[in-house]
Amino acid sequence: MSKLLVNDYAFMVQPSLAAEIGLNEAILLQQIHYWLQTYSTVKNGRKWVYNTYEEWQKQIQFCSVGTIKRAMRSLEKQGFIITATFNKHRMDQTKWYTINYDKIREFEKAAQLEPMEEQIELLDNTDCPTHEVNLSKAIPKTTTKTTKEDVYIPFSEIIDYLNAKTNATYKATTKKTQQLIRARWQEGFRLVDFYQVIDIKATEWLQDAYWSKYLRPETLFGTKFEAYLNQKPKESKLREEDFDLDDEA
Repeated sequence: MSKLLVNDYAFMVQPSLAAEIGLNEAILLQQIHYWLQTYSTVKNGRKWVYNTYEEWQKQIQFCSVGTIKRAMRSLEKQGFIITATFNKHRMDQTKWYTINYDKIREFEKAAQLEPMEEQIELLDNTDCPTHEVNLSKAIPKTTTKTTKEDVYIPFSEIIDYLNAKTNATYKATTKKTQQLIRARWQEGFRLVDFYQVIDIKATEWLQDAYWSKYLRPETLFGTKFEAYLNQKPKESKLREEDFDLDDEA
């Protein structure tokens, strides 16, 4: 199992992890990991759990709702968790959570911890229960393990997030789309970077009848990806030369 996360319903954290990301963050990360290993919902080949901030606070009563919210945002910003919205109703903004175990492994390596004796249970394991539940009670654990070593690129998570933000229906299985995402991934960009680019450009273009058509994988994930990631919010002028407009580029 991981040297940082344990499969038990307990507020146990590794001191090295807490020192790096914050105590509250480490506690929440452990809590999310626990529920992912015991009871979760599989969506797009990954395990997810969901709760409101208030429901998380019921599990960690010594933290306020505000503290929970800040810690969750911090974990997402640092890249340790991934969030999404899979709710059927637009008014339901309850977040779904999963852990970026690649980030955990990177931290273990950087901290020079001993090699893992067992692989972390990857999120594409699909044999867990798939009921949507309120996670305020302990539920018996599952013990299924996997030793998959392949590098995981979250094509579905990226495209699902783009579709949710833009009300589009792009497919994560399209060869061109996967090539673009893979190219950026090989450059060192990660899921949180894709989310940020989508957020920045959706805020800028979505309400513009002309520019909204460029909220597409060919434009967002092309060679100007890093420029989009680092741009200042709400640029005052839209210029055609700032975009990748060629579908074949």
